[in-house]
Amino acid sequence: MNRLSATDATRDRMSRQRSRNTNAEIWLRRELHKRGMRYRIHKKPISGLRREADVVFGPVRVAVFVDGCFWHGCPEHGTWPRNNQEFWRSKIELNRSRDADTDARLEAVGWLAVRVWEHEDPSEAAAMIAELVNDRRKSVMPHASGTG
Repeated sequence: MNRLSATDATRDRMSRQRSRNTNAEIWLRRELHKRGMRYRIHKKPISGLRREADVVFGPVRVAVFVDGCFWHGCPEHGTWPRNNQEFWRSKIELNRSRDADTDARLEAVGWLAVRVWEHEDPSEAAAMIAELVNDRRKSVMPHASGTG
């Protein structure tokens, strides 16, 4: 019988975590769709940026990222593992730094990056996103109507 160490078992479990189409993403997309919003999923908002947004509203330049509490260091629900602490703290801090860099790069070219925590109520998050998208639509395309 091949037994894994605690660190190996954790690494194995973490490697199986979904990075796309998580439950939080799916619920958010359902709520956005209910509101008549149309979007692209898992798309690079701008070329040259090797990062994908979870939901993209291209015409109005809004990129939505659904961040996992553990992986992105949620101040409310994020936890620091007891085993291999240095590795995990470095990994999570790197994710936070990359998130901030992504937001800044998008902002520099006229995009709005929206971050939603996985624990947020999907209906409330969708309402907030819909309002932001519709506000940008009015400012970018003042004579256009619709909700997509």
